[in-house]
Amino acid sequence: MNANTHCVIACIDGSALTPAVCDYAAWIAQRVSAPLKLLHAIDHHPETAVTTDLSGNIGLDSRDHLLEELSQIEQQRSKLRLQQGKSLLQSARERVIQAGIASPITCQRHGSLVKALIELEEGIRVLVVGVRGKMHENRPDQIGAKLESIIRSLHKPILVVNAEFKAPQRIMIAYDGSDAAEKVVEMVSTSPAFKGLSCHLVCAGKDDAVAEQRFEAATHKLANSGFAELTARQLPGKPEQVLCDYQERQAIDLTVMGAFSHTRIHDLLLGSFTAKMLAHAHKPLLLLR
Repeated sequence: MNANTHCVIACIDGSALTPAVCDYAAWIAQRVSAPLKLLHAIDHHPETAVTTDLSGNIGLDSRDHLLEELSQIEQQRSKLRLQQGKSLLQSARERVIQAGIASPITCQRHGSLVKALIELEEGIRVLVVGVRGKMHENRPDQIGAKLESIIRSLHKPILVVNAEFKAPQRIMIAYDGSDAAEKVVEMVSTSPAFKGLSCHLVCAGKDDAVAEQRFEAATHKLANSGFAELTARQLPGKPEQVLCDYQERQAIDLTVMGAFSHTRIHDLLLGSFTAKMLAHAHKPLLLLR
């Protein structure tokens, strides 16, 4: 998070979390002094396409006429999706300007959101996305299918938004002594995004000499990183339960963690711990690869 030419990208889809995505994107863009890009992808889902069975015993002229009508309907739908996307981007642009972003960039792409992000990955500084999109927003116990694909595909910081915006004052680092956790500590200790905030370094479910040494070293590194306050805690229990409970008790505003931390099954594209935290945490998560 030290390449000023890279953008914070906010994924806009018109879901209930879209305003919060805009707000968090504006917050982090200002904290790291990066441009903000608002992205809307027009994904032509197969389930929304007009389909019909033309194998019946109707005349050739009738079939040709019907195909022409279906084509016109699909063209109209495409125009409506395009207009809706432009409207969403305009509303998002106005919102982030009110939040202090001087010149937000808007971008509309046709096709898969995941594909669009892969193409834009080189220019991403931080990606901001809702925990579930418009198609899955009525399933609060699940994370969006696109989110899993995004986490699998990208190697950039991903801020996953799951609640209304609240300017972060207290952050928590979910630490397990792994190499991924060490990268999280390094990033948090050097990023301007977290200067002046209170930081909680929390290690759950680890009780061995190596983990203890790494935890002490991480605590020392963070102690000189410009936080308003540093709290270091080692707690017993299942990591996902302990960390979510701690988040609630300590009014943590943002949790930072490695996307595949707390799992030894590195062959899994999305570790079970990451999925559980995404499903059960009530405050945003910043995932690092």
